[in-house]
Amino acid sequence: MKTPILSLLIILALFGSCVSNKQTQPATDYTQLVNPFIGTDFTGNTYPGTQAPFGMVQLSPDNGLPGWDRISGYFYPDSTIAGFSHTHLSGTGAGDLYDISFMPVTLPYQEAEAPLGIYSKFSHADEEASAGYYRVLLKDYNINVELTATERCGIQRYTFPKGESAIFLNLKKAMNWDFTNDSYIEIVDSCTIQGYRFSDGWARDQHVYFRTRFSKPFASVDIDTTAIQLKGKRVGTAYIARFNFDTTEGEQIVLSTALSGVSMEGAAKNLAAEASHNDFDKYLAEAKDNWNRQLGKIEITGDNRDDKVNFYTALYHTMIAPTIYSDVDGLYYGPDKKIHQTDGWVNYGTFSLWDTFRAAHPLLTYTEPERVNDMVKSFIAFYEQNGRLPVWNFWGSETDMMIGYHAVPVIVDAYLKGIGNFDAEKALEACVATANLDNYRGIGAYKKLGYIPYNMNDEYNAENWSLSKTLEYAFDDYCIAQMAQKMGKTQLADEFYKRSQNYKNVYNPASGFMQPIDDKGIFIQNFSPDDYTAHICESNGWHYFWSV
Repeated sequence: MKTPILSLLIILALFGSCVSNKQTQPATDYTQLVNPFIGTDFTGNTYPGTQAPFGMVQLSPDNGLPGWDRISGYFYPDSTIAGFSHTHLSGTGAGDLYDISFMPVTLPYQEAEAPLGIYSKFSHADEEASAGYYRVLLKDYNINVELTATERCGIQRYTFPKGESAIFLNLKKAMNWDFTNDSYIEIVDSCTIQGYRFSDGWARDQHVYFRTRFSKPFASVDIDTTAIQLKGKRVGTAYIARFNFDTTEGEQIVLSTALSGVSMEGAAKNLAAEASHNDFDKYLAEAKDNWNRQLGKIEITGDNRDDKVNFYTALYHTMIAPTIYSDVDGLYYGPDKKIHQTDGWVNYGTFSLWDTFRAAHPLLTYTEPERVNDMVKSFIAFYEQNGRLPVWNFWGSETDMMIGYHAVPVIVDAYLKGIGNFDAEKALEACVATANLDNYRGIGAYKKLGYIPYNMNDEYNAENWSLSKTLEYAFDDYCIAQMAQKMGKTQLADEFYKRSQNYKNVYNPASGFMQPIDDKGIFIQNFSPDDYTAHICESNGWHYFWSV
């Protein structure tokens, strides 16, 4: 019986990526081995739309309804589409983004009560997706929609029937945790618009600017504005625009939309740099080439296509985030709500570090060392602007979701592997400063007692998950010690080696498990490693038994 020979070929491919910088186009079309629908059912919370590797734009359909199953905007069992928005989160449990949402229709169009609004039915039989490409037929209008993307631009191609047609841009609509604070649409010329959407949600005070070019002049424009009220006070204006066209059978209109976190001018620069033409097929080919170069860094063999699809889709998902978060000129919007300039490096955001430091980031040190260097520089800049390293940040906002200070192992892994030219002294300073924030999530108790007690969360600002935090902090401290040791800072290394031994303080020899402990040093009673409790983060005693 033949079995896939995964490990050896992965090792060889990764080793090769370290000794050669040559980027040759692989003979295999790996984009066809990616199934973006994986994870769109049940609670996978992925989206099927299109994106360049690590791209700022995630252009994907939205079903138009809120809810846990639609955290990423799309839920496979649904039958409606209510827009194609340019930002999405993948695999998270927090619903935000869905920015700059376009919806093509023919007149008269279908509209339901809020929250669905303008929509169309669709069928999975008329839908397809691969790395860098998405297509769906809007059944109610017989409009074929195709999507592709560059790093900072989303490219849409609508194929219309003959008749009166329109394209809606709805900056008012918000789903799940998101809320529109303010928005704006400006007509630049008969083919070009620009504007912004400011919102609050999981990302606080999020700023998204855009510039969109239509391949055909719109015959007319209708713009509707309404006041946005919050707690009885007007906070901004909601814009909804309708761009009207007379279309012939099979006529295609291409929309190219660039995003920026900085300004409308920044979005215009991104559009000019990355999508200056209306040639959808050109940008699709570039997206496929880009994905093939990335996915082709690891080659596997075997006779089972499902195994290959699972593997390359998983590899694809490692390149959905982190995401580029600076314009082509290096400007970006920081956590201090100010505009900053990179010095030749690319700023990144969307760091789900508790989820990714164990496996995804170590993988990237082999497949994406140049990006890892820029990611560490992004961490350092975030520290300088926010006073501590990121925990779970995106679009210039720290969400503080999950636990630990896990930017630390990402930095240390890169340093110990000799990756990049980031400032190691500043990086270590950021690690130590973050690890010593006594009023942050139980760190003070951890330093004073050698663990976080489960019964004094309020006093130590520890919230919950005391056992998990103790173990996560101990690991991060060990990483700091390793970096300090390598840099010849013996005293600092000794301090953090000692702190890293705190894991022993939550080990109960009587039960054989890591176990929650109170401020008197007494282990919690009736502990079962099978239980999911407030003291252990999204897992149980069995998982954290293997933490060290």
